[in-house]
This record gives sequence, structure tokens and C-alpha cells, in this order.
Amino acid sequence: MKESLLAAIRKLISPSIRYEIRNTATWWRDILGRACFWRWEIARFKLQKESPYEILYIGRKKQRAMAKLLIGGKSPGDSPMVDGEPEPAASNHVVVVSEAPSSGALSVPLYLSAVVPLGRSIEDITAKYDSELRRSIRKNRPHYRMRQALLDEEIEKADREMLRPYASARQGIHAAQLATQEILRIAKTVGRLDLIMLGDEVVACHLGCVITRGGKRYWSTVRFGYCEAVFSDAKRLREVNSITTFMALEWAIDNGFDYYDIGLCLARPDDGLLKWKRRRGGDIDSLGNHAYMFVRLPKTDIAKFLWGTPLFAVEGKKLTLHLGLPDGPSDEEVATRYHEMVFGGLHKIYLYCAKSSGEQFLETLRSRYANLQTLPIVERIPSS
Repeated sequence: MKESLLAAIRKLISPSIRYEIRNTATWWRDILGRACFWRWEIARFKLQKESPYEILYIGRKKQRAMAKLLIGGKSPGDSPMVDGEPEPAASNHVVVVSEAPSSGALSVPLYLSAVVPLGRSIEDITAKYDSELRRSIRKNRPHYRMRQALLDEEIEKADREMLRPYASARQGIHAAQLATQEILRIAKTVGRLDLIMLGDEVVACHLGCVITRGGKRYWSTVRFGYCEAVFSDAKRLREVNSITTFMALEWAIDNGFDYYDIGLCLARPDDGLLKWKRRRGGDIDSLGNHAYMFVRLPKTDIAKFLWGTPLFAVEGKKLTLHLGLPDGPSDEEVATRYHEMVFGGLHKIYLYCAKSSGEQFLETLRSRYANLQTLPIVERIPSS
């Protein structure tokens, strides 16, 4: 009786409104989690031993590792971060990263989705892929097929042998594993789990679900999974990974979706996974992500800090990108550093410049974004 009543109520609420209700519930859970101030700490660390910047972290202890990952990431001259009690930095070189908002701090998302707009042929979408990727897909796609897993035993086996091992191999102790019951729920109600077959061999799986936002339907990747023989071989993983993503894109187009969400990744502009998804036509989108940290930039040398640590930020519901152009790097180094930081879905780009020649690079940025349907606003900010 109870289940029938819930089902009846669910039918009365549109998918878009259900999406907003879930988002609101997630937002409140995040707020309540942050409100446990007795679990907070104040910690200091540096990105690199020789870095002039000290990171002052204020928030839950369990989130400190995420703050390091978000701010540390991979930057030019990357070297191990220094934890514990580093030598104090000058007060004007302190970067405050907090779970609590403060005046002047950037609202930096922890994760972003990469979303491919559909409503066009797959040939139009893949026309923007680089030639090597297109050639690889043409060569290898005929050898693969996709089969939906319908039985609990098949779904549980895919979770046990592909989803969990692959997540652990990629992220180690930081892997966010889904409970098996949650995977079963997604696969049998709001989505599906597909097995990727190479001949008669299962080499990968894709767990996806349907999201409806603003009346638009998204086919959203929840997890990719690969057998150990694939993810332990970098060359084979590249091939199977590309084919799995391509087949999910095909399925989204064939089933009339408006967008294909390739899935969440760390919200670092120079993150390798985000670049991988961008090369497959993904525009950045917060897509209901409510996890943020608040970053107060250093008082001086902002351009130098953002050169090593570019940041996304949110203004209202719009995504912005903050880049640094310090004195020192050559034009070639600047071009190399920012070559792949061209993202669809941006509202605004802030370029913090330590020299007057920043105007020239602004024009370069504008030209790189010229082929996008919606151009971001580009603003130069003098930086001491």
C-alpha cells in the first residue's frame, strides 16, 4: 500500500521538479555536514617545499585531503606537497581555503560534469575529435558490442570485478565506492548497467542513469568499470575507455536524449580527466553539484599563484575561470600552459596579469573561444 502511494505521488511530480527536490535535499545535507564545527580543524601546508605560498585550511578534518587535491593538483614543476608545520610564509602569501564562505573568497566547486550537447548526428560531434582519436574509434568500434545486464547476479559481478577494482586502482583510498544495493537500484530503476563485449569477453561496463533538468533529458554516466586485464594495461585501457564512452554517446543519441553527461571529475582546469572529457566534446557544467570550498587568494603575487593553481569558481549559478599571467614565462610557455584550457559552458574568464602585455594574451584567449556557440566574457585584472 505504501509503495503504491509513493508511486502515485511520484507520477504527479514532473522529473524536472524531482531533480530540483533532490538537489535541494543534497544542498541541505551538505550544509548540515559543514555545521558540525566540532569536527573542524585549522591546518597548514604548502603546495611544494620551495613554494612561497602557505595554504591555511579551515574545515572538517576529513575534507583536508580534498582541499590538497583541489588546490595542489598538478602544476608546472610539480613536486610533493609539504604537510605538517611548514616554515611560515609571509602574511601576504597566505591562501585561505575554508568550508565556510567569507567576503571576497572564490566559491570553488569540488567537482564538475562534462556534458555533450546532442540533437545532432554523431558525425557532427566526432568531427571535433582529434584525428588520432577518430581513427582509433573507426578501427576498433566494429569489434565491440554492448549488452544490458538484467540479472542481479550479472550486476553484482560487474560491481565486484570491474566497478570497485577500477575505482580503487584509479583513486586508491580516496575512491568513492557506491554500495552494491545502490548500484542495483540505479541499474534496475532510473538507469541501466551495460556490459561492453569484445567478442565473447566482457572487458568493461557502464553504469548510467537518466536525469531531467529544466525539461531536458540527460544520459548521465555514474561509473565506468574495467576488468583488471584492461586497467592494468595503459594502452589497452585507452582503447577500451574511448570505445566505452563512444558507445554510451551512441546510446544517448539513439534514445533521443538532449545531452550526454560523461560524468564527474575534479574541478581543476588542468586536471587530466577533465581535459580527456573536453576532447570528447564535453562542456563543463555544475549539474547540481553543491560541494564547494571557499578560496581567498593571496594579497600579492596572485598572478603567480593562479599560474600554478588555476581555479574554476561559481558566481550565482554561472561558472567562471581564473587564470594567472605572471612575469617570467615566455609566450611559448604561456601558450603551452593554457593550450587545453578552453572550456564550453563558461560565463566569464578572469586573467590576472602582472604586466601590461596581458592585453595581447586576452586576444589569444578570445580567438580560442571564437568557435564556441556562447562566448565567455574575458576580463583582465592587474595583479601586483
